[in-house]
Amino acid sequence: QRYGDRPYRVHLEHVSEVLERFGYEVADPLNPLNRSHRLRAAAWLHDIAKMEGGKHPRIGARMARQILPRTDFPAEKIERVARAIEDHQGLWRHEPLTNLESMVLWDADKLTKIGLTSVFHVTGMFMMSGRKSNIKSLIRRGRAPDWVHKTVASMHTEPARRAAERRFAAARQLWDELERELHGEDL
Repeated sequence: QRYGDRPYRVHLEHVSEVLERFGYEVADPLNPLNRSHRLRAAAWLHDIAKMEGGKHPRIGARMARQILPRTDFPAEKIERVARAIEDHQGLWRHEPLTNLESMVLWDADKLTKIGLTSVFHVTGMFMMSGRKSNIKSLIRRGRAPDWVHKTVASMHTEPARRAAERRFAAARQLWDELERELHGEDL
């Protein structure tokens, strides 16, 4: 399955969000990572092997180890970037991460998967999939993820934890409001 020719490029949007919108805000209180080469490289490359499914973090880390030495990226920073890419696996953590780049990338990546931004990404992808749907099925699908509580609890940084809690509440409120409208409860 190819993503590049679709009218809505959710993966490019996701990488941009991880890099520009979330990664720096999460890292800001954790200077010196703020706007660092390591965070920028990890954000850009973290989903380079996304088409490989659940193996994509490990394969992506291996690819980063091959790609970055062919650039002017500092050799001494490559392994920390690859480690962050490899560590971004999963929607929640049983054990917290210890590598600072891994923590920031994991938090920034997961923030894109909860909240209103995620609602629109998932809805857009679902509608483009060609599967028949209606508002009720979208609401049911949107409410289904029970992993979101675990994701919020797994955040490593305080800014990400606060944002995750707010985003989760906002998404729940959106689904509640849609359901009320569908049942005419606003009349």
